[in-house]
Amino acid sequence: MDPSFPARALAIRRAAARLCRQLGWAAVHEVPLPNGRRADLLGLRPDGGFACIEVKSGARDFLTDGKWPEYRAFADFLYFAVDIDFPAGLLPEDVGLMVSDGEAAEILREAPVHPLAPARRRALLHQFATLAAFRLASLEDPFGGAALRAALRVE
Repeated sequence: MDPSFPARALAIRRAAARLCRQLGWAAVHEVPLPNGRRADLLGLRPDGGFACIEVKSGARDFLTDGKWPEYRAFADFLYFAVDIDFPAGLLPEDVGLMVSDGEAAEILREAPVHPLAPARRRALLHQFATLAAFRLASLEDPFGGAALRAALRVE
């Protein structure tokens, strides 16, 4: 039986996150971007570059999503992460490609570099670090994180 859309997307994201760790990239899931979009995974590479990884669970997911080019403005590298059943010929050639077999993923095509402007990189790095720290703190103190989020919404 084919896994459902959410299960397939989650499996691809987990495999891509594992690959990020193997590559020494610090990856954070579901990162809100300043343009209102949300990156499925945003990886901070050892060289200080950011890799945005857009998970696609199938052809329909890709074909109905016209917003993916908007991620390029907030990453030095843009990748699609798909599973081995995805028709890779649908994907543009000027974007990196990660392919998952369910448990692991590998890069089949490196992403071309689109360097971020220094001011944007600094702002994104601050946002990335803050988000990661808040999420880590919420694991240790779930109620404190909820209180902080509520307080930030009020102010």
